[in-house]
Amino acid sequence: MSALDRLIYFPERFMPAPPPGVEERRFAAADGVRLHAWLVPPPDPAAPLLVWSHGNGGNVGNREDVLLALAARGLGVLAYDYRGYGLSEGRPDETGTYLDGEAAWDHAASAGVAPERIVCFGESLGGAVSIALATRRSCAAVVVVSTFTSLREVARRHYGALAALVGRQYESASRVAAIGVPILIAHGDQDEIVPYALGEELFALAREPKRFVRVTGRQHNDVFDSPQLLDAIAAFAHESVAAASGAR
Repeated sequence: MSALDRLIYFPERFMPAPPPGVEERRFAAADGVRLHAWLVPPPDPAAPLLVWSHGNGGNVGNREDVLLALAARGLGVLAYDYRGYGLSEGRPDETGTYLDGEAAWDHAASAGVAPERIVCFGESLGGAVSIALATRRSCAAVVVVSTFTSLREVARRHYGALAALVGRQYESASRVAAIGVPILIAHGDQDEIVPYALGEELFALAREPKRFVRVTGRQHNDVFDSPQLLDAIAAFAHESVAAASGAR
């Protein structure tokens, strides 16, 4: 990785065994990089499937509790690791993460999941990946949590003029208005890494239909500890998939 990439990506290679009820999946991105994922199959043929693009640290194994909590709310979840994370090959970079998101969507579609049942779901940096994915693949809805307008804007809040070194990476501000499906944007109002105001700015740029969830008292790394947030994600996914399937 480049020196800049080492400041953006914090992968963890150790991967625990999947918990009961969680399947392992392997598939390749368009450039041939082999990726690893965990899958909780949808509980019935009409249920939503979240294609989950996680944040810039750890891997899917660190998110077991959230994965199972979402599955307990009637959702299927395909949680994949970017290249260089967990058991996925390669090294992460911006272009690669976009290819990895597309590969996860393609894997779900090849397994027979219709686009109108897929929800592009992302947290933090993964929110930017999910927004980009929704401009390249069909889906029922988009859900992003603790994400930003651009990586440069996050860096500017922390490092001032040095943020210019980031360049134009993960520019969701220029993409979110192109999304024509329902979008839910959620943010902890005590987020100390991605400021809450950036979530509000991203929401202002999104097209209707859209929904904003303020997660009271939550910071960046404990936002998913909120049962209310998990309930809101599940309700939005079920509602959006039902509407998309009914409109088919």
